[in-house]
Amino acid sequence: MSARGPVLGLLLLLLCPAQMFSQSCVWYGECGIASGDKRYNCRYSGPPKPLPEDGYDLVQELCPGFFFGNVSLCCDVQQLRTLKDNLQLPLQFLSRCPSCFYNLMNLFCELTCSPRQGQFLNVTATEDYVDPSTNQTKTNVKELEYYVGESFANAMYNACRDVEAPSSNEKALGLLCGREAEACNATNWIEYMFNKNNGQAPFTITPVFSDLPVHEMEPMNNATKGCDEAVDEVTGPCSCQDCSVVCGPKPQPPPPPVPWRILGVDAMYVIMWSTYMAFLLVFFGAFFAVWCYRKRYFVSEYTPIDGNIAFSINASDRGGLSCCDPLSAAFEARLQRLFARWGSFCVRHPGCVVFFSVAFIAACSSGLVFVQVTTNPVDLWSAPGSQARREKEYFDMHFGPFFRTEQLIIRAPRTPPHMYEPYPAGADVPFGPPLAIDILHQVLDLQTAIENITASYNNETVTLQDICLAPLSPYNKNCTILSVLNYFQNSHSVLDHEVGDDFFVYADYHTHFLYCVRAPASLNDTSLLHDPCLGTFGGPVFPWLVLGGYDDQNYNNATALVITFPVNNYYNDTEKLQRAQAWEKEFINFVKNYKNRNLTISFKAERSIEDELNRESNSDIFTVLISYGIMFLYISIALGHIKSCSRFLVDSKISLGIAGILIVLSSVACSLGIFSYIGIPLTLIVIEVIPFLVLAVGVDNIFILVQTYQRDERLQGETLDQQVGRVLGEVAPSMFLSSFSETVAFFLGGLSVMPAVHTFSLFAGTAVFIDFLLQVTCFVSLLGLDVKRQEKNRLDVLCCAVGAADGAGIQASESCLFRFFRNAYAPLLLKDWMRPLVVAVFVGVLSFSIAVLNKVEIGLDQSLSMPDDSYVTDYFQSLSRYLHAGPPVYFVVEEGHDYTSLKGQNMVCGGLGCSNDSLVQQIFSAAQLDNYTRIGFAPSSWIDDYFDWVKPQSSCCRVYNSTDRFCNASVVDPACVRCRPLTPEGKQRPQGADFMRFLPMFLSDNPNPRCGKGGHAAYGAAVNILGNGTGVGATYFMTYHTVLQTSADFIDAMEKARLIANSITRTMGLEGSDHRVFPYSVFYVFYEQYLTMVDDTIFNLSVSLGAIFLVTVVLLGCELWSAVIMCVTIAMILVNMFGVMWLWGISLNAVSLVNLVMSCGISVEFCSHITRAFTVSTKGSRVERAEEALSHMGSSVFSGITLTKFGGIVVLAFAKSQIFQIFYFRMYLAMVLLGATHGLIFLPVLLSYIGPSINKARSLTTQERYKGTEREQLLSF
Repeated sequence: MSARGPVLGLLLLLLCPAQMFSQSCVWYGECGIASGDKRYNCRYSGPPKPLPEDGYDLVQELCPGFFFGNVSLCCDVQQLRTLKDNLQLPLQFLSRCPSCFYNLMNLFCELTCSPRQGQFLNVTATEDYVDPSTNQTKTNVKELEYYVGESFANAMYNACRDVEAPSSNEKALGLLCGREAEACNATNWIEYMFNKNNGQAPFTITPVFSDLPVHEMEPMNNATKGCDEAVDEVTGPCSCQDCSVVCGPKPQPPPPPVPWRILGVDAMYVIMWSTYMAFLLVFFGAFFAVWCYRKRYFVSEYTPIDGNIAFSINASDRGGLSCCDPLSAAFEARLQRLFARWGSFCVRHPGCVVFFSVAFIAACSSGLVFVQVTTNPVDLWSAPGSQARREKEYFDMHFGPFFRTEQLIIRAPRTPPHMYEPYPAGADVPFGPPLAIDILHQVLDLQTAIENITASYNNETVTLQDICLAPLSPYNKNCTILSVLNYFQNSHSVLDHEVGDDFFVYADYHTHFLYCVRAPASLNDTSLLHDPCLGTFGGPVFPWLVLGGYDDQNYNNATALVITFPVNNYYNDTEKLQRAQAWEKEFINFVKNYKNRNLTISFKAERSIEDELNRESNSDIFTVLISYGIMFLYISIALGHIKSCSRFLVDSKISLGIAGILIVLSSVACSLGIFSYIGIPLTLIVIEVIPFLVLAVGVDNIFILVQTYQRDERLQGETLDQQVGRVLGEVAPSMFLSSFSETVAFFLGGLSVMPAVHTFSLFAGTAVFIDFLLQVTCFVSLLGLDVKRQEKNRLDVLCCAVGAADGAGIQASESCLFRFFRNAYAPLLLKDWMRPLVVAVFVGVLSFSIAVLNKVEIGLDQSLSMPDDSYVTDYFQSLSRYLHAGPPVYFVVEEGHDYTSLKGQNMVCGGLGCSNDSLVQQIFSAAQLDNYTRIGFAPSSWIDDYFDWVKPQSSCCRVYNSTDRFCNASVVDPACVRCRPLTPEGKQRPQGADFMRFLPMFLSDNPNPRCGKGGHAAYGAAVNILGNGTGVGATYFMTYHTVLQTSADFIDAMEKARLIANSITRTMGLEGSDHRVFPYSVFYVFYEQYLTMVDDTIFNLSVSLGAIFLVTVVLLGCELWSAVIMCVTIAMILVNMFGVMWLWGISLNAVSLVNLVMSCGISVEFCSHITRAFTVSTKGSRVERAEEALSHMGSSVFSGITLTKFGGIVVLAFAKSQIFQIFYFRMYLAMVLLGATHGLIFLPVLLSYIGPSINKARSLTTQERYKGTEREQLLSF
């Protein structure tokens, strides 16, 4: 025993120091003041001390792993309170992921209270401190080394790196790491948290990372929890949004569609080229076969062709009567008799006819006193019943209309970039030109000047304060100003704030800027400045909204500053809306006149586009008037056949031409007046397009009527009224055919849901029909009066004066153009060698147009709507060049969803316990595929921030224990207690009545340094609480689209957002229910039309062609084949229009679709008259009938439409408006040239090949009618 005693004693002596080392402290309690309200800890090297019982709740809340035995720790109750206060910011952002927060708490609990501190904490600097209350000398711990296991640090970082901060669309580490989340890692995150310059740590703590003992220190390497592990039995693993491991592999976008190619070439090109080659082979094979057949019958190709053989070669129309021939002839004869009698009546009673015509015009036109002109873009481009329109109205009704935007993009072209050298060390940071301190001061002066702009409306002063968006009003009336200067509280003094000495600047505006772009919602930049980043209006200012022209996320490289003033919108309050517009007008004038040689400013107000459109319209009025003036002058002169200079004023038709033009304009006025009576508003498209259309249709009919009369010779014994009646009987059926088919086509086009096309079609159909009625009534009477004037040798215009008489009276005359068509053009065009060339060329052009049909772009570049000299054009260019964020998009959950149940919450939230396919999670996943989905950021989620806010561990949700009223976190009052108990049940999400009890408090809580999760600014408008407070109504979750520059980008963004919303609706099980999820962004209502643009185009053009076909079949007396040929030609014109659009860079949109519908109508004018003339011709062969039709109608069509329009269209090329230049000049020119070439070149050739056979019944009827008269000779041509 004696031997064993010393040995045992020695062993105990050896073990005791080890036991003391493992249970030793380095501090205990708090001592002197470090800075502000932060204190040093007191140096203490003894064993841990039992914690007083009043600290048990705190240790259970913060460090439950230490709550055992007598709870002996190296910290007192005050240190635990300080720990809780310091962990409030991480708690608010990281507690979404319990395992992440568990690891973080482990790190800080071991540091603050661990009974074995001596193993891993090494005090490196101390100072003496005299306690003023006891006069005892104590020692402050000033510097400390914290030995942390590298495995622990990495595991903690990995568990936290994916955690989201819903209110700021950022990773939480971006707010807690002192740098961007992407640049954050385990070591620099912990180093930043322990750096006293971050504003939270009272003294410097230097972390040393190692998994092995270092300098006899044993690193703290506690067990950690991965984000996919549950902390306890109550809480589950982190959500997919906060833990990528839970999600599995990152979703991949579907592969882009493979281009359709054949042998490496676009398939449409190959197919159409092959088809065209095959057509040429067959067509020319047939042509040469016929040529060989002819050589077999003729001795020489120069031998005159026998008439009978010609019939056989040129597809003569031999054979008996078809079943439709008598019907067609009878219908034609009845139409001719009807119009002949009517024409005779009008000439006999001109006064009566003109009087009633004028009365009709006056009655209809007087409706213009009720005219309304729609300038609201929503009404112009969006159908009232469209999905986007209904969604917009729902959003406006529940959340208020989207705010008006006044925006400036500012550059500093004269200022060079500069470098910032961080203190005490670190790589130099480049700063872009507009971030120089002097430029920022100048921009702040500009911003302040804009804030002080005043306007006058109804003798009242309007300021920005009166109309701006102030989310915290009435507690905080500061206007929302999205500007980088809001990082500096819009203050020159804060901008100049710096900390340093005579030698170095430790922190200045550079430091503050670099922190704020990473943590825009911060209330303390954690540098030596300790300035807030949160905007003065109470919300964060995201860097991608206020900076432009930077690369990746290097905001310091910005080359432009963006300042946005959101202004309240008032769709249903005209008075308030006009007040806002009055201020915007002064804003525009101020910025236009602002001079600063150091700044280049691009800007736009909400009213800018509408103002510039009005200015554009006014500036181009003169151009349009010149265009119409040239057409009027041409019409007035071209109608007359001048025989000699002495009879110029006798033979001219100036007054008749002016009367015809007035009739055309009167028909337009009547149409506008009729619909104004009904209450249908006008649009700019109607005003700009319909006069052009009706002038084309009306002038063509005038030329046909007048020139047919001029070529006609009065029969023996025939009176003037009989002659005019007979002429009208000949041409009126053709006029009726074209006008009525156009009218029906336009009225059926009114079935379109597109407002622009719908309105245009109704107005155009009415105008064309009224124009026809006035032409066969009023104009026929005026023609009779003009003929009487000419017969009496009275001067045109000055009808009281008598001109020189030539003794010959009025004789039939043929214009030079008519003789050219009859003697030169028609025979040349219809020669045997020319016709195949014409077919080959036109089919080739058609093949090319079909090949590029699917390549015409859809959309309308908004910059095209502006004049070339508009300041808005410069803004659009800057917008495309500098901005890095697209428009906001709101995913709206309609009223009806149950947020108070656990199941309902899991369907929408993105945090702990939420479904992996919840609303927030699906939008988050979409943001990971931003290049595909065009969703740029994770959504701001009110429900997730609410759950963080209401947690009992947080200091955010508190109530007065006596009144149960809300107590803000900044209030220091013992009567304020937690909303929910710190129990396992209290830590669960609130449900049922609890959910609704605290939600209004959250939505009214303003962010403050102790609680940055207050939802007033961020979510005050995002949640509708039902009137009785028992449930939640409609809500939204906001994010941003990626940068959208082209129409294709906007269309694709809307499509993808709707796909995401439909997927959310489906996974939430809302299909078939009375509520759903839908996306809303301010541009959807304008771009929705492009989703169905192809279908709408096919529908409108098909309906128009179908209507033309049916009307043509009926009015030609069941001439089915004639209608087919005419419609095929019109369809070719339309397809070729698409070819021109592709070549000339004209996109397909509502404006061009209106022009295409109008093109369909004008094409009828080019084709119907010649088709009908061919049909009623009684010549022997198809070639002869085509030649007759082209000779008689070609000159009138050419002079009536082609020349008239060509002169007017050329003037439009000089318009300032890009829309006029592209959509009017280019498309009008294309439709006239294509219509003229197809109607006057291709159609006669096509008719000469496959035109309908001669109507035998009509031929016999015609021969009988004119037998024995001079007309019989004319029929032989």
